[in-house]
Amino acid sequence: MENYDLGALSDEQQATLSNFKIKTRMQNEDYLRLHPEVDVLISGFLRELLLRRPNHVREFAAAYFTNPDLPAAVKEKVSQQTQNKSP
Repeated sequence: MENYDLGALSDEQQATLSNFKIKTRMQNEDYLRLHPEVDVLISGFLRELLLRRPNHVREFAAAYFTNPDLPAAVKEKVSQQTQNKSP
């Protein structure tokens, strides 16, 4: 990594950048709340990856995400999570 030039941005530019980062993070969090399937996909993949510890991670990932049963499994898991959160 290159060294950062801490004086490269003016105070106004630094404030604008900080506000942009905050706004982007909030938008990302909103998106993830609206799309629980993203969490299910990522957590499911990481769980299987760590349980199986394949030697060829790329091939494993390709097989995992192209599995024709994955959409139904994700839909079922999201449905279960939604039911568990309902009072």
